[in-house]
Amino acid sequence: MSTLRPSQLWLRIFVPFAVGYFLSYLLRNVNAVIAPELVRELNFSAADLGLLTSAYLAVFGAFQLPLGILLDRYGPRRVEAALLVIAAIGATLFALGHNLAELAFSRALIGLGVSACLMASFKAFSLWFPMERQASLNSAIMAAGGLGALTSSTPLSWALSLIGWRGAFFGLAVLAMIAAILIFTTPDKSATASRESLIDQLRGVGKVLTSFAFWRYAPQTALVVGGFMAMQGLWAVPWLMNFNGLTRDAAALHLLLMSLGMMVGFVAIATFVTRLAARGLKPEYILIVGMGCGMVVTLLIVIEGASSYPLWFAMGLVFSVGNLSYALLSAQFPMQLAGRVNTTLNLLTFVGAFAIQWGFGAAVDGFTAGGMSPHDAYQRTYAILLALQALSYGWYILAGRRHLAGKGA
Repeated sequence: MSTLRPSQLWLRIFVPFAVGYFLSYLLRNVNAVIAPELVRELNFSAADLGLLTSAYLAVFGAFQLPLGILLDRYGPRRVEAALLVIAAIGATLFALGHNLAELAFSRALIGLGVSACLMASFKAFSLWFPMERQASLNSAIMAAGGLGALTSSTPLSWALSLIGWRGAFFGLAVLAMIAAILIFTTPDKSATASRESLIDQLRGVGKVLTSFAFWRYAPQTALVVGGFMAMQGLWAVPWLMNFNGLTRDAAALHLLLMSLGMMVGFVAIATFVTRLAARGLKPEYILIVGMGCGMVVTLLIVIEGASSYPLWFAMGLVFSVGNLSYALLSAQFPMQLAGRVNTTLNLLTFVGAFAIQWGFGAAVDGFTAGGMSPHDAYQRTYAILLALQALSYGWYILAGRRHLAGKGA
């Protein structure tokens, strides 16, 4: 597909976009570790934390539909590089912020700035690498995100004692500018940009949104994958401190293990999913089993049924299968719609994550205001989330059977 050698493609295409997605995941999860500092220094409530952190998710998610059109029209190099400059500005303003409004606005800019990091990577890989390498490359870029999640746990907790949360965000601003430069200097394939009119591109989005296949995947992706993101990105550390009585460092270690489990899951999927499919174990079955195991793990966490360290590692491991939804859903649409299918599903993921991050904090505040202990308030809130996730999981399975029955008819 190109005149560049495979080693050059890896260095000049994969590595810059991997740096961008590493940064995206790091910025997504950083508030989980700095939450105690924000509460202590700025007197934030749980609802304030939820609103602040979910501002990233709200803007990130809202931009997914126009993002798909921009990536098809202008290509991943220009779009992601420009957006990462906005992320750098947002991180700088966050480091300088002193109240909820300033920090929420800065967090929204960060969400906009990193909104293309995964989807632009998928687009770039489709332009530069052969089709048979797409699955392994997509999982590899997810592993780069997992490394960002790992960095946002215990390593970041250690760094805070040296440079504070404001210093950390100044450093993240510098990293965002470096990533923007790396991506902007990658080779260009502007000739591959879409020649569809804007109206035709919007009609393609409409086809996705009105399809039964999309609405089979959307609720589970929004509530389960979005719920996992909400916990990893904010509520895991407060949960462990308030529900399990852990210190911030001990809670950050649990977050590290969850992120490590997620990364192991991504690597395992990249390595084995094609081989398993050749032996009859389809990716959809892996998704169903993984999500079901995730429900059981979450239930054990909610009821304190077992040692927490292996449970949080297992949560990251099993919920990593959620990203199979993108490939499974895209396979049910024409190839030219793949970018818009992915960004539309990503929109629902981030809508779910936004609503859960904000709603979780609001529910905890409401239960504690009613006289419930923080321990019980966190437990009841997480139990409600688990019930909603179980309903979406059941819908996914039942809708799949309806789809198969329709084919049989």
